[in-house]
Formats: sequence, C-alpha cells, structure tokens
Amino acid sequence: MKLVISIVHDDDVHALLEELTANHLRVTKLATTGGFLRAGNTTLLIGVEDNEVDKVIEIIRNNCESRDQIATSPTPVAGASGVFIPYPIDVKVGGATVFVIDIEKYVKL
Repeated sequence: MKLVISIVHDDDVHALLEELTANHLRVTKLATTGGFLRAGNTTLLIGVEDNEVDKVIEIIRNNCESRDQIATSPTPVAGASGVFIPYPIDVKVGGATVFVIDIEKYVKL
C-alpha cells in the first residue's frame, strides 16, 4: 500500500477531487499555505494499492496545470536594513507536487 501526498493549487483542486472520487479513490483534503508566495493551496492524502499509484498520478497530471502569474516579491527577512520596494515578478503557479510513500500498516476503525 502507498500514500500519495499531492500539493495542488486551490484553483485546480475541485476538478481533481471530482475525478478522484469518480474513480472510487478515497481522499483526505487539507487546507495548506505555500511558503514562498504565502498563497492558499490544498494537500491531498490518497491511500492506494501499489498498482493504483500510476493511475492516481495520471489523474493529478490531467487536472493540475502550471501557469504563469504575476506576484509581488516576498517581503525581506525581519531586521534587514534599507528600504524595501516590492516589484512584480513572474512565477509559475499550479501544477502539483506529489510524494509517494510506502505504508507499513493500514488500519481502518
């Protein structure tokens, strides 16, 4: 058994959840915040059998697109001297970050 942990952009999560549940996959949704842009994203925990991992990754790939977005530069570390003037930067958002972890034991109570 595997645990697929997928971090996706909030704009992509609704379609992704619909397709995962339509394929009878159990999903736990966690609201999370990214560190760099400090923007909302969603972390999905998906427990699957070993032979279903590729299917899950393909569903994630089909529903999570990366795209360009203009954002202001992050604020400097506290205590930095000088004047800070934020400027717009192009960043890629969306897509997904996926981790697949072996599960030693699974218990459903």
